[in-house]
Amino acid sequence: MERTMSTDAAKTALLDALLSLQTRAEADAFLSDLCTPAELRAFAERWQVARLLDGGDKTYREIAVEASASPTTVVRVARSLKDMPHQGYRLVLDRQKTPSDQA
Repeated sequence: MERTMSTDAAKTALLDALLSLQTRAEADAFLSDLCTPAELRAFAERWQVARLLDGGDKTYREIAVEASASPTTVVRVARSLKDMPHQGYRLVLDRQKTPSDQA
């Protein structure tokens, strides 16, 4: 009987694989193998929505149009930025800010 990896162990292995990537090209190659084109578009869309929301100068409707995202996606990402305990978007948004952005 073949043993399967637990969901937690599989997630940990995936996170370790992501952390091992060293360049944008490596990340692109790995994600292109791992995800369907639609999944990659959805990830990129959500990330663009998060960045636009963080900018704070556009309405949800404007963000949806600019990111080619549904209003539901914009609301879901906004909720993640404000209310969810993980705060993954916030962590990366803050890390990617330049010192001039933080002034």
